[in-house]
Amino acid sequence: MSSPKIVLYTNRTCPWAHRAHIVLQELGLPFQEVTIDLDTPREPWYLEVNPRGLVPSLSYNGEVITESGIVAQFLADAYPSHLVPPSNTPEGALQRARIAFFVDTYSSKAAPHYNAALRGATEADRKAGVESYVAAIKKEIEPLLYQGLEGKQHGPFFGGSDKLTLVEVLLGSFLIRLHAFADKEADLIDPAIWEGLAEAKNFSRWAQATREHPSVNGIFDAKACADRTKKKLLANRK
Repeated sequence: MSSPKIVLYTNRTCPWAHRAHIVLQELGLPFQEVTIDLDTPREPWYLEVNPRGLVPSLSYNGEVITESGIVAQFLADAYPSHLVPPSNTPEGALQRARIAFFVDTYSSKAAPHYNAALRGATEADRKAGVESYVAAIKKEIEPLLYQGLEGKQHGPFFGGSDKLTLVEVLLGSFLIRLHAFADKEADLIDPAIWEGLAEAKNFSRWAQATREHPSVNGIFDAKACADRTKKKLLANRK
């Protein structure tokens, strides 16, 4: 079987595009990388690839797949691995349901507060976002990470896995930015967030293991992402 021709249209500062890099790295798939400038209007040729003009877009043997979650799921399904079990058994289907529920919970219950902590119009709004994010992590995320594994030895990733799962593929780019943006030098998210998150021991262990994994941090340039984010935020606030 010949290797597929994979072309990834991306921008390494984009957390959504970062998802595609994580899954491609973890699966060990060779690909061609094409960088799309996100700070200028999209060129006509790229709008032919993806009419929405977003990244990532994945060309797989000439078939274009868009939207980061769909790209990641497609690759995880096309190349069975430790990331996600097959769905043709009740156990595999159940684990997929757990993965989907966890990602949805983070995206709907915690992520909006992270966005407020980062993008709030006033300092008070951003502080309220930090407090709400910490509360959501403690209430919604902390209990789900190692459910049923209390007192047992297990790996640091979702469900006690020793290896990355699709959960870390889909959320790793946001966890690593949380850590980078809450650094005092970045000055993007109030560092006081760490005081609250320290009490969420499951989350802290999981987030640290995720952001330190080579597939997650391999392309991440903390300064470049922080500088671009700060520039966009300042422009929006004006």
